[in-house]
Amino acid sequence: MKDVWSEIAQELERARRARESGKEGQARVCARRAAGMAIRAYYARRGKPPSTSSAYDLLRWLAEDEQVNAETRARALRLTLRVTPEFKLPMEADLIQDAEELARSLLGDQEKVTGER
Repeated sequence: MKDVWSEIAQELERARRARESGKEGQARVCARRAAGMAIRAYYARRGKPPSTSSAYDLLRWLAEDEQVNAETRARALRLTLRVTPEFKLPMEADLIQDAEELARSLLGDQEKVTGER
């Protein structure tokens, strides 16, 4: 099995490439998938492996978990925002950054998520 950190980093890189190509919708999908990977790993490490593979469902679950800090729950909620009819988020948010920060909050070591330090 691949290391969860490398999977998250690859998905975040896909999100960044999509954004650079003007594909913001695909960037949002990749950011949510990266966050979902972190959430699955977080709960699995706590002996509560999720029964769903849906990143959206995992984000909603995390957003309601009061054992998780408020900022991480807020990031999870932003990652579930629906776009307007113009395909824009209803508020200013960088979902790629939110996904990366959510992963760091849940799993730690930024270096392993981004490859940077």
